[in-house]
Amino acid sequence: MPNRLAREKSPYLLQHAHNPVEWYPWGDEAFAKAERENKPVFLSVGYSTCHWCHVMERESFENEEIASLLNEHFVSIKVDREERPDVDRVYMLFVQAATGAGGWPMSVFLTPDRKPFFGGTYFPPDNRYGRPGFGSLLENLARAWQGDRERILETGANAVVQLRDYADVSSDGAQAGKNALDSAYNAFRRMFDPRMGGFGGAPKFPRPSVHNFLLRYYASTGNEDALAMVLQTLREMARGGMNDQIGGGFHRYSVDERWFVPHFEKMLYDQAQLAISCLEAFQITRDGQYAASARAIFDYVLRDLANADGAFFSAEDADSAPDPERPREKSEGAFYLWSKAEIDDALAPPDAQIFRARFGVEDNGNVAEDPHGEFRGRNILYQARSIEETASSLGLRPEEVRESLNHSAQRLMQVRAARPRPHLDDKVLTAWNALMISALAKGAQILGEARYLDAARAAASFLRRVLFDESRNVLLRRYRDGEAAIDGFLDDYAFLANALIDLYETSFEPQDFQFAARLAERAIELFGDPENGGFFSTRAASEDLVLRLKDDYDGAEPSGNSLMVLALLRLARMTDREDFRAAAGRALKAFGARLNSAGAGLPQMLVALEFAVGRPREIVLAGPSDPGMLAAIRRHFLPNAVILRAEQIARPMPALDGKATAYVCENYACRLPAANAEALEQQLVQ
Repeated sequence: MPNRLAREKSPYLLQHAHNPVEWYPWGDEAFAKAERENKPVFLSVGYSTCHWCHVMERESFENEEIASLLNEHFVSIKVDREERPDVDRVYMLFVQAATGAGGWPMSVFLTPDRKPFFGGTYFPPDNRYGRPGFGSLLENLARAWQGDRERILETGANAVVQLRDYADVSSDGAQAGKNALDSAYNAFRRMFDPRMGGFGGAPKFPRPSVHNFLLRYYASTGNEDALAMVLQTLREMARGGMNDQIGGGFHRYSVDERWFVPHFEKMLYDQAQLAISCLEAFQITRDGQYAASARAIFDYVLRDLANADGAFFSAEDADSAPDPERPREKSEGAFYLWSKAEIDDALAPPDAQIFRARFGVEDNGNVAEDPHGEFRGRNILYQARSIEETASSLGLRPEEVRESLNHSAQRLMQVRAARPRPHLDDKVLTAWNALMISALAKGAQILGEARYLDAARAAASFLRRVLFDESRNVLLRRYRDGEAAIDGFLDDYAFLANALIDLYETSFEPQDFQFAARLAERAIELFGDPENGGFFSTRAASEDLVLRLKDDYDGAEPSGNSLMVLALLRLARMTDREDFRAAAGRALKAFGARLNSAGAGLPQMLVALEFAVGRPREIVLAGPSDPGMLAAIRRHFLPNAVILRAEQIARPMPALDGKATAYVCENYACRLPAANAEALEQQLVQ
C-alpha cells in the first residue's frame, strides 16, 4: 500500500511512496503526531537523482525490519532538498557542525518541536564502511529516548542556540574592499591544482562561482594567473570523463583528481553556470574550444531537459539499468559507458579505430579502480588524444579524423538512445531555470545565436506566467504535473532578477527590466534585514523552521545573498535608485568580516563586491538598433558595465541626427557620443 508520499508532486518523495516506512511529508501533521505520541522524528533529506539516496532506500527503507523499527519508535519525514532548501540548510548546518561533514542522504533525528539532537548522512543497514548500522542506531536512539529523554531535549535546545550563534551575521564595522579581493585570489592560487586544474584534490567538484570571481579579478587587475587558472580548469574538465563526450553536458563531479571518473548525475544548475564560464572564457580569449563547450552544453539542455512549455527540468540520475529486461537492476553510469565490442559493432572498422584512439577505449575497459564492480569491462569516454595526435598516430589528416568523429558521435548517440534512460527529475525550479535563462541570454549575446534568445525568452515567459502569483505578488518555487506550489525563497528572487537583467541586456525588452526591479523590491520586503543588513533565505512568516538563516556560502550554486546583492547593484546602476544601492551596501557591510577573513567561501559575493568597488560603466544606446555596435560591445568582457536603451532611462540621451548612437559613461559622466561601431570600440578599450 502507498504511504502518504503518494499524494506529493516531488519525484523524490514519490520514489519512496511504496516503502514500508510510514513516511510523512514535512508539515504540521507529522510533528503533531510526534508530539501526541511522544516520539522523536526521523528526518531524511535527499533528492531524486542522488545515488546514495537510492542505495539507502534499497538497503534500509525497503527493509521490513528497519521499517518496523522506524514505524514503532519514530515519526518519519521525507524532504526533497530541491523543493525545500530552507529545511535542508538548517539541518545540514547541524550535521556539518556535529560531524564535520555533510551530504545526502541527510539523516537527522529531531525532538517533536523540530530541534535536532543527532545526525549524519548515509547509514548502511548494518555495521560497515566504518559506519554504524542503521538498524542498531535506531534501536539505540529509541532506548535513549525512553531512558534519557530530558537530556536529549536539552541537547536539541542547546543545538539550536549554538546554530543561531554560529549563523549570526552582523557587521563588525569592517567594510570589505580591494584587499578582500586580493586575499581571496591568493587563497584560490594556493588551492589550485597546477597539473589538472580545479581547486583542491579528489573528489573534484565544479564551482563556477570561483571562475566568475577569478575572471573578474583578471579583468580588473590584469593578473594573467587568475585567467589561466580558469582556462586550465575548463580545458581539463572538457577533456575528462566528467564531460559527456558525445551527448554534451557535464556530470556532477569527478571522484578522482583528473576529472576522469565522474559521478554521473547531471544537474541543470551545473549546465547553466558552466556554460557561462565557457562563454566568458571565449569572450576573453576568442579561443573556439570554449565556445564549443558552451554549445555542447546548450545542445544537451535544449534536447534533454527542456519541457514542451519552454521551461527546464531539474536533473538526470546517475543510475540506470544496463539491461532493459531488468529495469530495476540499476548501476551508476550504465547509460554512458561503453565496451569495446559495442563500439566496434556500431561503427565501421576505420571509424571505430579512430574513435577508440581519440576517446581512450581499451579492450578490457579503462577504469583501473572500480571498488563496486560497476565499470568492469566498460570504458568512460574521455579525450585521451587531441584531434591532431589522433590523426598523427593513425597516419591521417586532422580533417579526416574530425569528419569521422562527427559521424561516429551521431551513430553512437542513436545506439545510446535505445538504452534505458536515467531517471529524469521533471520538476521545474524557479531558481535553476533562472540560472539557465542567464546562460542562454549570454549565449545569444556572445555567440550570436538567436535560438538561445528564443529559449531564454520562452523559459522567462513560463516563470512569469506559471510561477508568479500576481494576486499575492510572490514567486513560487516549484512546478510539476500541473501544480505550481511552495512560496519562493531568496534564491528564487535573486537568481531570477539577475536573469531578467541579462535578458534585458540581450534584447532590451522593457518588461524584463521592470519585472527584475519588481522582484528586487519584493525581496527587500520579504527577506531583508534593515537593521543588520543582508537577507534571510526564508520569509519572516516561515514558522515551520527553528532557525532563520542568512546563507552566504557560494558552493555548487551561488548563495541567494550573493546574487541578490549583485542584482541590486546592477539595478541601482541602471535606475540610480538609492533604495537598491542602500540595501546592497548594508548587505556588503553585514558580510564584510567574512569577505575579509574567509572570502574564498563567498566568491560570488566577491563578484558583487568587485562590481561595487571596481570601475563602473554605463553604456547607453540611442536611436535605431545597430547590430555593429552591439557586436562591438559583446566582443569585450565588460563585467562592470550595464547596457541600457536611451528611451528607457530617466535622463534624455539623444541620437545624433536620428542615427544609432552610443554613450559610454563612468559614474554617469559620459564621453562624447559614438556614432559608429569603430568609435564605440575605441572607447570600450580605453
